[in-house]
Amino acid sequence: MTTSATDAEGSGAHPRFAEALRDLGLADVIGQVRRFPEATRTAAEAAAAIGCELSQICKSLIFAADGVPVLVLVDGASRVDVERVREELGAGRVTRARADVVRESTGYAIGGVPPFGHRTTTRVLADRSLLGHATVWAAAGTPYTVFPMEPKTLIAHAGATLTDVRERTA
Repeated sequence: MTTSATDAEGSGAHPRFAEALRDLGLADVIGQVRRFPEATRTAAEAAAAIGCELSQICKSLIFAADGVPVLVLVDGASRVDVERVREELGAGRVTRARADVVRESTGYAIGGVPPFGHRTTTRVLADRSLLGHATVWAAAGTPYTVFPMEPKTLIAHAGATLTDVRERTA
């Protein structure tokens, strides 16, 4: 079944992301996308707009592991420990990816990167902290849109390896 891009525009979801949802059999999620007049580019902005805890936001962050893009999913209240990512991947060096690398590899701008539906296939790591909630909210392909999903479902559709990559608290 083919659906027009206008359906995605009506929901606010990026057309590529809406198509990915349909391809994954998750078309019903398109109707759950929420669009906000103000940007939800950061986890704090998204949590404030939605009215949820910061840790219920799923951040989709792109890193470069030995120059190769990798997606890391982590809760909005946590920071990624690049050394833990490096160890998990067996990489020599891990850094935050430049904005042009993020757009080139995912097809989305920083602040709107969803957990799946990317232009290219990348390795995906998901921090266990996401499993602490019944529902998490993630970007729907734009800095103004988010969608809810059960964490295990989100992690499965992202093709993520479940691991511990957030910074440890003292």
